[in-house]
Amino acid sequence: MSVKPGEVHTRLSMFEEKLAQKYSETYKEIKTFIINGSLINVDETKVNIVGLSSGYVWVFTNHDTVLFLFMPTREATFLQEFLKEFKGILISDFYTGYDSIDCRQQKCLIHLIRDLNKDLFENQLDFEFKTIVLSFGKLLRTVMETINKYGLKKRHLNKHKKDVERFYTITLNPEFKSEMAQKCKKRFLKNKDKLFTFLEYDDIPWNNSNAEHAIKTFANYRKIADGRMRVNGLENHLILLSILQTCKYRGIDFLEFLKSGEKSIFSYTGKSCW
Repeated sequence: MSVKPGEVHTRLSMFEEKLAQKYSETYKEIKTFIINGSLINVDETKVNIVGLSSGYVWVFTNHDTVLFLFMPTREATFLQEFLKEFKGILISDFYTGYDSIDCRQQKCLIHLIRDLNKDLFENQLDFEFKTIVLSFGKLLRTVMETINKYGLKKRHLNKHKKDVERFYTITLNPEFKSEMAQKCKKRFLKNKDKLFTFLEYDDIPWNNSNAEHAIKTFANYRKIADGRMRVNGLENHLILLSILQTCKYRGIDFLEFLKSGEKSIFSYTGKSCW
């Protein structure tokens, strides 16, 4: 007897729901591990949900652990409660919702570079703005040379704090006449304490690539499921996706982990995927 496509989908959804329930404690363990860590990369992306106009999937990750979370809006107020125990460094893009989080932060310099290059392309004759961009580029190249040679180690990066202060006191000191230069100066001043945090710590990234890379996994799923997911089904999927990606980051074979009956990724000692 043949099984209709709709029935297959229903059975898969039921199986995913049971599996998500079974590993709900694993999901909570992942969340606890990330919150207790020294850094979090965060990003979010829009998703269309059945019965809702839209929603957002958030990702929280570090070097080897990934947590996906669904929220009905992009409002970041939930982050204050979600991250209230977090004492590390939050790495993000320039979405203003992150500004209210009470912890040290590092803004993604790749995002900043993209914005500056785009504005420079559109304002090539604005020499005041061009001076700022070129000076910042020179500063960043100097820092990158140190990173390429020594890695993200504060004992080597600390010396660049003087270069940063020089950029702020000399390059950004003038009262600019151009609107674009004024806007750029204001952005640098607003984020002064969040652009070069990585100079003060070991192994703190200067970009948000970890989160952007992690969220691509969900984006691939969204290509086939966008607009056809319900909240419960999406939340179940995100639990399993969090476990799958954490296993992948840690070199653990996901299927072997499920077959083992183990619930803790962090104490699992079974087969790896290498």
